[in-house]
Amino acid sequence: METSAAAAPAGSFFPSFLLLVCGTLVAAVLGAAHRLGLLYRLMHKVDKVSVRHGGESVAAVLRAHGVQFLFTLVGGHISPLLVACEKLGIRVVDTRHEVTAVFAADAVARLSGTVGVVAVTAGPGLTNTVTAVKNAQLAQSPVLLLGGAASTLLQNRGALQAIDQMSLFRPLCKFCASVHRVRDIIPTLRTAMAIAQSGTPGPVFVELPIDVLYPYFMVQKEMVPPIRPKGLMGRGVSWYLENHLANLFAGAWEPRPEGPLPLDIPQASPQQVQRCVEILSRAKRPLMVLGSQALLPLTPAHKLRAAVETLGVPCFLAGMARGLLGRNHPLHIRQNRSAALKKADVVLLAGIVCDFRLSYGRVLSRSSKIIIVNRNRKEMLINSDIFWKPQEAIQGAFGTLGVGAGFALGAKLCRPDAEVWCLFGDGAFGYSLIEFDTFVRHKIPVMALIGNDAGWTQISREQVPCLGSNVACGLAYSDYHKAAIGLGAQGLLLSRDNEDQVVKVLCDAQQQCRDGHPVVVNILIGRTDFRDGSIAV
Repeated sequence: METSAAAAPAGSFFPSFLLLVCGTLVAAVLGAAHRLGLLYRLMHKVDKVSVRHGGESVAAVLRAHGVQFLFTLVGGHISPLLVACEKLGIRVVDTRHEVTAVFAADAVARLSGTVGVVAVTAGPGLTNTVTAVKNAQLAQSPVLLLGGAASTLLQNRGALQAIDQMSLFRPLCKFCASVHRVRDIIPTLRTAMAIAQSGTPGPVFVELPIDVLYPYFMVQKEMVPPIRPKGLMGRGVSWYLENHLANLFAGAWEPRPEGPLPLDIPQASPQQVQRCVEILSRAKRPLMVLGSQALLPLTPAHKLRAAVETLGVPCFLAGMARGLLGRNHPLHIRQNRSAALKKADVVLLAGIVCDFRLSYGRVLSRSSKIIIVNRNRKEMLINSDIFWKPQEAIQGAFGTLGVGAGFALGAKLCRPDAEVWCLFGDGAFGYSLIEFDTFVRHKIPVMALIGNDAGWTQISREQVPCLGSNVACGLAYSDYHKAAIGLGAQGLLLSRDNEDQVVKVLCDAQQQCRDGHPVVVNILIGRTDFRDGSIAV
């Protein structure tokens, strides 16, 4: 038996190896060129003489989306976008605390059906917003938070007010993005605005480093040394900085669409709607519970009211749906909710979840047919199972103190012809007092009524009998009306000395408010056993 073997020419291996090496080098070079923006800049030039800045791009997108108000507390990181918004006719309202700015944007979102917008400076400016952003998330309110940041070159290097802002807001927001080039401002903001309103609405966060907001000549002055270094290392650093600067501004002012992107709003199928109609038509004791989500865009309040009246089904109202029918409407049930739900044979839960407000679903009869309408399937199924799933974190209502001034601010701006009253306890008013400076400066007449019982009585009521101490619950009968006067507002006192003039004092407050003045009415009240036996947390 003969065997034969053919040996490949020794030289053929090397061309293949060289081809592989060359291909790898080319890929590496192209990859580096792409990361450095060199390829993009072959087709998109840098306008080095333009005085335009990224703040103008931000303002253009906001205007194209119909934004009328921008709430803020000023900071150097965000000054360009504030100035640009003012020039485009967007009203810039600066508050005395960042959390109030977000609360005001939240109120605008709820009342206008658009996105509420707030801009704050980097670091502590953003951390001050966390409570209000979480509140907007739980309220499913579309809020756009614009945050300043350290320059793109100095992030993670210990710059002033530089923290990991993205990690902070990812658990709170539907969408988080950091803009690293001026040309990316417009598409990023359009995406953020669409996501805020699509599906289950909620807050979104866009981080804007300082060097994408300021004009080229100012960023160049800070970033690139005025005199070229002579050494090889110095020249390399100088080239890198110049390239980074060019990549920041390449194609910055090329025309781009600024208007709204299509929204993704969940809709029930005709078959699902027909099935609900059949169930309701056969019901003998139907009942509806309407929550905040029932009033989300695209559902105007007057159309929802008309639909409720057409159905003729008795209902309870919760959250933002309260006030939909008025106090004395025949379909509006205001008491004995648990008993009514137990007796109902069909219950329609529209925009509300089975959380503690519905005793986690225990108030629903097992024999009832339940129709649930919700944009969020996960929320829709909360507490639908008899087994507790510890791996699932279910968020409850937030119960946020301090929303008063921000909500009143947003409400008055959205409804300038309406009379806006804000009811405070004396404890909660401590969060809002300084914002009467904001109301005065911006000529926003709202009326605050303070029930002043000199304490955190809701907590004290059970803390004292249960634990034997009133520690940390005591306040004073402070002259909040005088503090308001000191801030330029009007202040009135209602106490035992003039309790027979309640109507006169309130009418005087109304008139002062109608004359364009913010007003604080400090009402000294006693303590009662209201809700005695319930534990407040």
